[in-house]
Amino acid sequence: MRLGVLDVGSNTVHLLVVDAHRGGHPDPVRSHKSELHLAELLQPDGSLGRHGTQVLCEAVTAARQAADDERAEDLVAFATSAVRDATDSVQVLAAVREATGVQLQVLPGEDEARLTFLAVRRWFGWSSGRLLCLDIGGGSLELATGIDEEPDVATSVPLGAGRLTRDLLGSADPPKKRDVAALREHVRALLEPAVPVVCAAGAADRAVVTSKTFRSLARLDGAAPYSEGPRVPRRLTLAGLERTCTLLAGMRTSDRARLPGVSASRAGQLLAGAVVAQESLKAFGLESVEVCPWALREGVILRRLDWLAGA
Repeated sequence: MRLGVLDVGSNTVHLLVVDAHRGGHPDPVRSHKSELHLAELLQPDGSLGRHGTQVLCEAVTAARQAADDERAEDLVAFATSAVRDATDSVQVLAAVREATGVQLQVLPGEDEARLTFLAVRRWFGWSSGRLLCLDIGGGSLELATGIDEEPDVATSVPLGAGRLTRDLLGSADPPKKRDVAALREHVRALLEPAVPVVCAAGAADRAVVTSKTFRSLARLDGAAPYSEGPRVPRRLTLAGLERTCTLLAGMRTSDRARLPGVSASRAGQLLAGAVVAQESLKAFGLESVEVCPWALREGVILRRLDWLAGA
């Protein structure tokens, strides 16, 4: 069947249309993306407000039209931390439904971790043994580990690259050294209670990262560009992250955007993402990790196909 998956995240509203069937490899037909940075549209009271809601409705309308143009038979739409954390999320969801006819499902952070883990498991297969999966988004860091398709532990920590940039790095460009140091201490403090819970499930046989932030960091560490295809093995090393953190901390946002694999829309928050990545690898005792091209959207597709086959 032709399936559309609409992901309303902290940075983008991203539609992925695929031809897929249960047991088969989802074949991408079209990708439609709007760079909204919803988290940056939040008001001082934590709400998206009238303007943020209108911008979101326009992006969802465009995505819905793109799905219709591709004759998608089913559309699964979900929202993550930006909408989840908004103080007016109920009103926002109602407005989107009324304006576009699209029912957005808000995913809890733990469900994000579970669905991402499912995608990683399906990509690497059973021979990988126990997986440890890390995913940095705009608003949160998802952690999961397990030996089956359903993880033994799945948790979410508010360590998203966009959130940390907005809350802790200030407006200086490049950021002040004391702000970067405070960011690092904050990341360590929030990781400290989460890491032992994940590790208690058992030692991982394979550590994997996914998401745009990790892919960009891997590219800066010498990984192959994405243009070479998703099946090219890619790794990210702790040593590389240490070099990248030092490099990014001394650069202006405009200069970061010229680096390979770094988009202008995410250049401003890449330093925060690099710090989270570095501290996460250190906390788990990892010298390197593998990069998985599949993430949350693919997990949603796979779960939907499983559900349709069961129904």
